[in-house]
Amino acid sequence: MAKKKQTDEQAVRHIDNPNVMGLRGAVVDQLITDTLDTNFMPYAMSVIVSRAIPEIDGFKPSHRKLLYTMYKMGLLTGGRTKSANIVGQTMRLNPHGDAAIYETMVRLSRGHEALLHPFVDSKGNFGKVYSRDMAYAASRYTEAKLSPICAELFRDLDSDAVDFMPNYDNSTTEPTLLPTTFPNVLVSANLGIAVGMASQICGFNLGEVCDTTIALLKNPNHDVASTLLAPDFPTGGQLILEENELRQIYNTGRGSVRVRARYRYDKKENVIEIYEIPYSTSIEAILDKVAELVKAGKIKELGDMRDESDLSGLKLAIDLKRGVDPEKLMAKLFKLTPLEDAYSCNFNILIAGNPRVMGVAEILEEWIAWRTECVRRRLYFVMSRKKEKLHLLQGLKRILLDIDKAIAIIRQTEEEAEVIPNLMIGFGIDQIQAEYVAEIKLRNINKEYILKRVAEVSALQDEIDDLADTLAKPQRVKKIIIDELTAVGKKYAQPRKTEIVYGDQVETYEETETVEDYPVHLFLSREGYFKKITPQSLRMSGEQKFKEGDSLRQTFAATNAAEIMFFTDRQQVYKTRAADFGDTKASALGDYLPGKLGMDEGENVIYACLPGDYSGHMLFFFENGKAAKVPLDAYRTTSNRRKLTGAYSDKFPLADMIYLPEDTELALYTGEPRAMLFHTSLLLPKATRATQGVAVMNIKPKYRLERVALAKDTGIVNLSRYRARSIPAAGALLKAEDTDEKQLELL
Repeated sequence: MAKKKQTDEQAVRHIDNPNVMGLRGAVVDQLITDTLDTNFMPYAMSVIVSRAIPEIDGFKPSHRKLLYTMYKMGLLTGGRTKSANIVGQTMRLNPHGDAAIYETMVRLSRGHEALLHPFVDSKGNFGKVYSRDMAYAASRYTEAKLSPICAELFRDLDSDAVDFMPNYDNSTTEPTLLPTTFPNVLVSANLGIAVGMASQICGFNLGEVCDTTIALLKNPNHDVASTLLAPDFPTGGQLILEENELRQIYNTGRGSVRVRARYRYDKKENVIEIYEIPYSTSIEAILDKVAELVKAGKIKELGDMRDESDLSGLKLAIDLKRGVDPEKLMAKLFKLTPLEDAYSCNFNILIAGNPRVMGVAEILEEWIAWRTECVRRRLYFVMSRKKEKLHLLQGLKRILLDIDKAIAIIRQTEEEAEVIPNLMIGFGIDQIQAEYVAEIKLRNINKEYILKRVAEVSALQDEIDDLADTLAKPQRVKKIIIDELTAVGKKYAQPRKTEIVYGDQVETYEETETVEDYPVHLFLSREGYFKKITPQSLRMSGEQKFKEGDSLRQTFAATNAAEIMFFTDRQQVYKTRAADFGDTKASALGDYLPGKLGMDEGENVIYACLPGDYSGHMLFFFENGKAAKVPLDAYRTTSNRRKLTGAYSDKFPLADMIYLPEDTELALYTGEPRAMLFHTSLLLPKATRATQGVAVMNIKPKYRLERVALAKDTGIVNLSRYRARSIPAAGALLKAEDTDEKQLELL
């Protein structure tokens, strides 16, 4: 049997079951394409055109209906009213329910902080855009009015600048667009999801937008990027500027920008405080992601992270573990959490009812064309009103020239209905002029009134001529728009909230191999041999072994992940970590540092330091009695191992160096022998590592400073004899009872 070819009509399933959908008889076949065309497409177009996509004034219909209702309620100049009252009034224009209307008001409010320039001056709890769980209060508890900037939305509304249309039940009318005097479409951030398309517009700084628009009005070939620096977000943060990506957004209307949080480090409390986050994320999303990473063992550097946001604003606090570099931790968090996020741009805007994705320059050109039409309509409206008034005054002028005749006509007219026709016949004026004249009060029929009205005719004619000239000259219309933009920028512009940083200035996190951390003991010999021994191995070992003629210089209790700085006799510092050395035993000589660290020929290690969190100071003492106090933070770098030159001054021979976590009392010894005690707080820190320092001890020419020790570790009995109240000082000759041959030297 030959197979039949199925057509589209034959492919539709026939249903003859009389119980289908409660109907008796067969269901009528319908092509899926017809169903889409008759049922789905009208819905999709309604969502696109009447709900989700903003228009050239920067508003969706829901925004426009709410703001227009508040304007008609007198909330631009009056006091606040309950939000529930506003929501109820708005339902005359927006039938989608009170919850949807109130949510729209929340987003436009100052308290919610979702817009650079909020349109609703709110009072009460309106939630926060940066918090997912901070719910706003019910409309019966909050109050609102229009913000002052809304005057720029409604200035031309009563001058026929835009069209009006009936509301959903034809009981009143509403504007199709709001005649904004500035390009609000680029100032107010907007997000809309329609059917098959979406719109996501980031906000820009009002001052920059006005300047850019003015520049385009003066020069259509103006480079937008030269005045419109970058997007500006209400939540602040740092925008990482990549010129190619920004150009793509400006040219095509599509692309993305990276925004990261801003933070400050409290060194005293060892806490990072995050006070601005990307506009596209929330506090809860950040905390959830950090908790997930901590649980997975990918972040071990932080002790706790909590939300400390209050009435003063957003604040996320991160407690750091001891020795953690805050900059490295933040670079890691930027990489792994929403603390750095991408904001996608899709400048999809309705132009004459058609959705179009446009670049910034094209958007501003469309706005300029639309605003030009608004200004022309306003000028024509004003001119028409002045012409009507002039027409009335011209009729009045004719009658006032012979007022006695007018009075006689009125007195001789028997019926009231005949007064207007008789005046029209007697003076050759039309009905409108006659009606106006007939309504003049008897008290106004005097010489002063007549002269003022006659003079007003001439002034009105001049104004009408000027308006007509403006309408005939596009440059004059442009001048009006430029003046309005200048005034708006001067009155409402604010400094940028989002800081701009360039991509090459941003430190990025690169995941490195995880270092196993465990307790170790570190040993440095005078000849530059270094050993790392675990506590278990140390307990099982015997006496430390050194090369013949060598001895112990320093020893530390540390961890395998600890950072180490080695100072050399060539004024250099070599930075590494304990993990870079293998575990060894006391019986081994250890690693020879000049070879291990690649030191210069003849260079030797003279001191080692564990920087930890880089707090405290390094003190360098020179043989001539001078000393330099350098913050340890001056040796901080971003790499795990790095060679630093100019670690200390080479102008004088170095006598000794010491790391001090905090200020304390030190003892200085010369070869005379003479000793001096002084407190290190008398030394002021120097920002430069290679500083020559200041004089601390006055030394006779034939002697030199030989060593430095902690005062508590010396054998000095009579401390007051050697203590200096100020520096420099000469100290005192060392007495026999104050000499302790067994005291430890800090070398």
